Amino acid sequence: MNEKDNRKIEIRAGIRDRARTIGTYLFLSLWGIIVLFPFYWMMLSSVKSYGSYNSEYVPKFFTLTPTMENYITAFTAVPLARYFLNTLIFTVVTTAIMMIVVILSAFAFARLDFKGKDIVFSMFLSLMMIPNELVIITNFVTITNLNLRNTFMGLILPSVTSVFYIYLLKENFEQIPEELYKAAKVDGTSDFRYLWKVMLPISKPTIVTITILKVIECWNSYVWPRLITDDSNYFLVSNGIQEIRENGFGRENVPAMMAAVVVISVPLVVLFLIFRHKIMAGVARGGTKG
Repeated sequence: MNEKDNRKIEIRAGIRDRARTIGTYLFLSLWGIIVLFPFYWMMLSSVKSYGSYNSEYVPKFFTLTPTMENYITAFTAVPLARYFLNTLIFTVVTTAIMMIVVILSAFAFARLDFKGKDIVFSMFLSLMMIPNELVIITNFVTITNLNLRNTFMGLILPSVTSVFYIYLLKENFEQIPEELYKAAKVDGTSDFRYLWKVMLPISKPTIVTITILKVIECWNSYVWPRLITDDSNYFLVSNGIQEIRENGFGRENVPAMMAAVVVISVPLVVLFLIFRHKIMAGVARGGTKG
């Protein structure tokens, strides 16, 4: 095969590579538009006036007269600010307590030796196979019997642990060489000090990931708060959306409804965009052994 033939082969290979690259980017761009379009439509609808929105027999994908009136309506039709405060309290307290439970549990399963540890952990993992609906029913009965309905304690208690997060952090802790633990014990370091000074700093990406995912989970919580509270003083933002539909303007004033959804969604979107790299790195590291 002469040099001319080799050149032709290289050109064809280059064309194929460029075509493959262009096709990949076109597909990803199209998929990105499909995924982001609902968010764009939500934000666009939120800045359209009530009359303008209802007069569109054919939906328009832009507006020349944006208005912030819908956002004012969203905060005045229902106590949305109070729902934000309730959600903030619920999210911060639940996440803080859960992180304490998850860190201590993961450390115990990863580093401490006690009789029946593997059996206990296997039984613990089996809880992941229990349907969510069954857990909700059990929690509802328990919280009701404790007279904790319509309280923050009743909202928070069932959410302060997670089998999956314990498993994820345990796998991450086990990647830390055991020799470090033995050397620390020889130096007289307590288990708690070793956890605080060695394991937590090394596992920071996974801990940050778990914290962010729990915050998102709490912020989006709907079924349990809706079930355990019927007092609007304890409603979260997700439940506030339902109240907006029932008592305010949901089915008629769609732009105002969309404005409320935008207000509720933006904090989570911003949080994810800021920490997306840490989330991906933490999940990848937590799921890889060796």
